[in-house]
Amino acid sequence: MLKSFKYRLYPTTNQKDLLEQQFGCKRFVWNYFLNKRKESYLKDKISLNYYDCAKELTNLKKEDDFGWLKNANSQTLQHTLRDLDIAYNNFFRKTSKFPNFKSKKHNQSFRVPQHIDIRNDKIYFPKFKEGIKLKQHILCENIKFITISKTKTNKYFVSVTCDVDVKSLTSNKEIIGIDVGVKDFATLSTGEKIQNKKHFHKKLKKLKYNQKQLSKKKKDSSKRNKQKVKVAKIHEKITNDKMDFLHKLSNRLVNENQVICIEDLDVKNMMEKSKLSRYIQECSWGEFFRQLEYKCNWYGKTLIKIDRYFPSSKTCNNCGYIKEDLNLQDRHYNCPSCNVEIDRDINASLNVLQQGINILCGSGTESHVKQKSVEAQLFKDWSLKLEAHKSLAYV
Repeated sequence: MLKSFKYRLYPTTNQKDLLEQQFGCKRFVWNYFLNKRKESYLKDKISLNYYDCAKELTNLKKEDDFGWLKNANSQTLQHTLRDLDIAYNNFFRKTSKFPNFKSKKHNQSFRVPQHIDIRNDKIYFPKFKEGIKLKQHILCENIKFITISKTKTNKYFVSVTCDVDVKSLTSNKEIIGIDVGVKDFATLSTGEKIQNKKHFHKKLKKLKYNQKQLSKKKKDSSKRNKQKVKVAKIHEKITNDKMDFLHKLSNRLVNENQVICIEDLDVKNMMEKSKLSRYIQECSWGEFFRQLEYKCNWYGKTLIKIDRYFPSSKTCNNCGYIKEDLNLQDRHYNCPSCNVEIDRDINASLNVLQQGINILCGSGTESHVKQKSVEAQLFKDWSLKLEAHKSLAYV
């Protein structure tokens, strides 16, 4: 499968200027042909495709006013047109929004599909035959393409995409349910609670001060540009800390368990209608679920998503009673039917685990397990795991 490795680049001053040219050429081609396709459709009702744009790009390079496009790698510009064509098709399929124009104020990037070589702590590709110094921490082979990027903090990176063989992890019989929240980032069905690190909240005071200083600077001044970098560095620190936490947690869960059960949450809708939108955004549940999904696919593990409308927090894991009047302030679940008292988050994680087992094994009987070609012994093991988790919850 395809896997990407990201390395920090350390270009010289001349190389930085040449990289800026590559970014500018790619940005111009995207904006020029995006505008061309819009005008062609609105005025003449003609939809241009990739081949029409590629032919016009060739003619554009021959003109004196656009001769500087030859400074960029031709395949990079062709890939830009392909990306634009994909973005257009996705819009008409209603799977994404209409493509936006690129701005030099945002992160810059371009892709190189061929003629790439990494040796002696340098990366070589077209227009950079002398090589750019990089910090390589993992060796990579079978390179398919690379993506050069520049962040708002003026750092350069290269993402190297390779075709690699990912070995599956040793299988086991462990199964776990996860309930995510704001107070605690995640509650496991074993009773363990993963603390919410609140990376954004810790930097909020510093961020507010620097953003206030930024608002006082004169527009387009050198001091304003320096202050923008300071603000960007704070955001970068928050993002790096958050991603480090999510990767370590997802790696641990995938390594320890064969089956992971989670809720299929509509995070975007929750942020729009909740008073806790800022805190939900800070948790990054969507990114956490995304990491769990692709890592389970990599290493031969199973990820089960239960129905997003299943009332995991309101349902008693002991008798199945649904408590409709449960509020967010109620941190313990008191069942009026069986008189069980349990932490509400642990109760929800146990319900998620139970639903995951039901999805894997039909209705939860051995006959359904056999019909679905799932070993009955495995179902018994999962049921025992669930009972063991419940016993820990009530201790």
